[in-house]
Amino acid sequence: MKRKIVYVCIGVMLLALLTACGNNEATVVNTYDVNDGETMIGYYEMSDGTWKTDDNTYKYRLVITGRLPNAAMDSTYVYLSNIESISFDEAWKAAGLSSNMDDYFDPKDAVCVAIK
Repeated sequence: MKRKIVYVCIGVMLLALLTACGNNEATVVNTYDVNDGETMIGYYEMSDGTWKTDDNTYKYRLVITGRLPNAAMDSTYVYLSNIESISFDEAWKAAGLSSNMDDYFDPKDAVCVAIK
């Protein structure tokens, strides 16, 4: 009887150890702060390859560069996104330059975090 209790206790301890070791929660690798002059929304690069704001998690960080009509130089928009590809036309409109609300992304799909 004592032997069974010992085996059960060892089994419970091993299970607890395996559960604790299996915790692979992502950690913050890099922080992009609003104080850097370009970043509008603070965000984080995670150890599992994702990107986070305080509200959502995203698969991609997209750096989208192009030239607005009649502009003297290129503009760059940085988006955190669950959409794999965003065109420059979509990027500048959704960054706040369009008066049509259909041009904006749902924050769960994509968010503009910086303009350079």
